[in-house]
Amino acid sequence: MDYKQLDFSKTYLVTGAAGFIGFYLSKKLAEQGCQVIGIDNLNDYYDVRLKHKRLERLSAFKNFTFVEGDISDKETVLSLFEEYRPNIAVNLAAQAGVRYSIENPDVYIQSNIVGFHNILEACRNYPVDHLVYASSSSVYGANKKVPFEESDSVDHPVSLYASTKKSNELMAHTYSHLYKIPATGLRFFTVYGPMGRPDMAYFGFTDKFFKDEEIKIFNNGDFENDLYRDFTYIDDIVEGIERLLSNPSIEENKVPHRVLNIGNSNPEKLMVFITTLEKCLSKSLGRKAEFKKRFEPIKPGDVPATYASTVLLEKAVAFKPKTSIEDGLQKFVDWYCDYYKVT
Repeated sequence: MDYKQLDFSKTYLVTGAAGFIGFYLSKKLAEQGCQVIGIDNLNDYYDVRLKHKRLERLSAFKNFTFVEGDISDKETVLSLFEEYRPNIAVNLAAQAGVRYSIENPDVYIQSNIVGFHNILEACRNYPVDHLVYASSSSVYGANKKVPFEESDSVDHPVSLYASTKKSNELMAHTYSHLYKIPATGLRFFTVYGPMGRPDMAYFGFTDKFFKDEEIKIFNNGDFENDLYRDFTYIDDIVEGIERLLSNPSIEENKVPHRVLNIGNSNPEKLMVFITTLEKCLSKSLGRKAEFKKRFEPIKPGDVPATYASTVLLEKAVAFKPKTSIEDGLQKFVDWYCDYYKVT
């Protein structure tokens, strides 16, 4: 399959550069010699020390420039584009988390709607070769048909977070139509790995293990009809994004906008994921590790199964994630034990 390799002569803007995916993408691009501009508002949704640690690692690269700022401030975004004139923009800045959107909706509108609109306006005023932006598997809502395909209806989101991501896709399509901005939206499926987000279940479970606290499992203890998740390791996500950067969708007489699933297309039951995490902890610690478990009903906004069809991604850039949960979780646990100095 022919696709264009990364262009090292171009300038790449990564929003949310101190975030989980933003950090790894910035690091991969910088390692290869690309000029990378990162912006992040360093909010305190989770432990800011982890964000600073990521930035500390990025600061080792002379070709990485960090700007502390908020994409919901239009002047900040426009001046950033004016100064650095990025050729490719990757918008990974967003207020994440399904459950948090129920408690604190305002911040989602500011970051995910206003902020994304500012990015689109900047791409209109300072044209880019390609805008790649984060959508989410949550747009599929309570879709019962699996695997999820990009052509499925996404008109019934079950959380405000999902609504903002669906809005991003619509806004990007409109700007692509009106101003011919080549854009690709990526529907991420449960990304995990070292230096990940502490609000994610696998990270929280590990925290609770070392605090000798119970973990809550939202499946009613129903192992037959357990929650399924398409857990995708961070290195696979970054490789998929990297391959797409120089390959916008440009077909004659078509709007240059598309949406792609980027997931493992190999779903695991939540309980399998948990027992695998226990095995990885046991291996790292050299002793038997077992969680104290409490089973509860599924939370509002959660969906029973998320499972990606990645056929379109494979067609676009010949890529399919390959990291098993055993390998991915072992790398996470080894990092966690070293980072937090636990035994």
